[in-house]
Parts: sequence; structure tokens; C-alpha cells
Amino acid sequence: MQKRKLGNSGLEVSALGLGCMGMSFSYGPAKDKQEMISLIRAAVERGITFFDTAEVYGPFTNEELVGEALAPFRKQVVIATKFGFDLSPDLDPRGMKGPPGLNSRPEHIKQAAEGSLRRLKVDVIDLLYQHRVDLNVPIEDVAGVVKDLIQEGKVKHFGLSEAGVQTIRRAHRVQPVTALQSEYSLWTRTPEKEVIPTLEELGIGLVPYSPLGKGFLTGKMDENSKFDSSDFRSTLRIRRSLICSAESRNGRRPHRLRSHLRGCWPRSRGLYRSQVPQSYIVWTRTSGQSRWNSRPTISETSRTPLQRSRCKVLATPKSWSR
Repeated sequence: MQKRKLGNSGLEVSALGLGCMGMSFSYGPAKDKQEMISLIRAAVERGITFFDTAEVYGPFTNEELVGEALAPFRKQVVIATKFGFDLSPDLDPRGMKGPPGLNSRPEHIKQAAEGSLRRLKVDVIDLLYQHRVDLNVPIEDVAGVVKDLIQEGKVKHFGLSEAGVQTIRRAHRVQPVTALQSEYSLWTRTPEKEVIPTLEELGIGLVPYSPLGKGFLTGKMDENSKFDSSDFRSTLRIRRSLICSAESRNGRRPHRLRSHLRGCWPRSRGLYRSQVPQSYIVWTRTSGQSRWNSRPTISETSRTPLQRSRCKVLATPKSWSR
């Protein structure tokens, strides 16, 4: 398995990582726990060392799943989690109704970090992201609290998610930012204009999520695809229409459309020089069971992103960029 270092931080992770959100949250009903534990451990056996979760996924249940699954491999893996939503520590996950508000107040960050440490069954969090920028709390205060947690030995690295250029710069002046996590794919290319150049300048890694367009770029969905009401993709009608209209214009099914688009993939310096992880879930549900797909194999990690997307993916993709 190839390795990548996130920016100048020295944090080394596998070139493929595993985003675990969809195992418990957002992509339909939570999957069978033992099945998902087996999946995560299979990832470790194949050389994957980078795993992504968050307290809001569930909420809380995804961190518990990841913590239990990775407990036997703690010294071999890097676990990233996130804070930033207004979650009560005693909240019953089954009683969560609607999206929570933002909360990055210093005291809440400390509370969230303690909860994540406990649920992940670890003594230190490898990479702690602010999940979303809280405009009610100066980013300098957020970075300062994480800096304190790092000095206390509870966190190793600081990350941001979906942050703008100025926010990144302000946070980085207080506590060096190891990685930025933002959506980035063929149909979400906003980071190319300002964000990627800024990350290169500051030596920050990029961890893109949804590189396969939340599954719509895998060739496994079309205008007739049905989703459970608990699957947020059931509301993405504009993007579903985009795939269908592009397919119609090109006279191609999605898997043909991907081949057509391969030559249009951005060959920016940010994509090809940044040392950042590439990751997505490479598992499918077949006959009620999850299994690792035969593609992409490790030898295929040098291929283009769209070539790698030829595997069957139940998309909770997390992070890729060459």
C-alpha cells in the first residue's frame, strides 16, 4: 500500500482511506454492526491505515463502531474524527430529530474531545477536525483550544472542514493546520480556484470527500434509482438530473460517461503535486453481505480517479486526490 503525508505535518497515512459515516448514518439505515466491524478490519488487513468518523455520525454510534473495530490495531492506524455540532453528551442517538446546530465554543470542544476519546477507546486523537466553521466563535479561539488539547497530549493534529481561505489562514497562524476536508469531485470543483493553491502555499493536506459524487459517478445509479427516506441522496434531485441529462447528451450510460469524462479531469498542479490521501469505500452489499470488491487493487492506485471508480461502490466516499 502506498503512503501519503498530509502536507508538511509529517502525518503519514495510506494512499487509500476509509470513510465510515455511511455505516451508521446518512446513507440509509445503519448497517449490521458485526458486518461493519469485519469490513473495517478487512481494510486494515489490506493496508489501509486512515479511517474517518465524527461524533455527529449517529450521533456517537459511528465513533463507537470505529473504536471497537480498530481496537486491536490501534498502533497501526490513524483515526480522524470531528467536533462542531451542538450535541448533548447524554443524547439518545435514536432520538435525534433534524440536524443539530453548530457549537464550537471552547468548553464544548473540550467536552466533545473527551467524548470522542472515550467512544474511540483511545488515549489520543490522531486528527481532530472542526466539522463546520461556527461563525459565532472566532476561529482563533477554536485553534487555540485544539492547541491546548495537543499540548495536553489528547490530540496530535488539527484539521478544518469546508473552511474558506481566510479562515484557514487565521487558524493556521494560531495552530498549524494539518489537513482540510472539503467536498471535491468532477461536479464539485470549487476548491481549485483558491483553496488548493492556499493549501499548497501553507503546506496543508487536502482530504476531499465524496470524490465519486456521493455515488452518482459510479455508474450504479440512474434517474430510476430509489433511496430510503433516511438516505440523504433521496433529496439530491438536481444532481440526479445532471447525470441523466449528461447521459442523454452523450448517448452513454454512466459507465461510458465516466470514460468520456476521464480526459476532462483537472490536471492542476494541486491535484498532481499535493501529497494527500485518496480514499473511498470499496465495498458492496451483495446478497445481504458486504464484501471487498476486487477493484481497485493496490496496483491500480496510480490510475486516474475515474479509472479507479470502475469498482462497485456503495458510496460514502472519503478523500482522494493524487
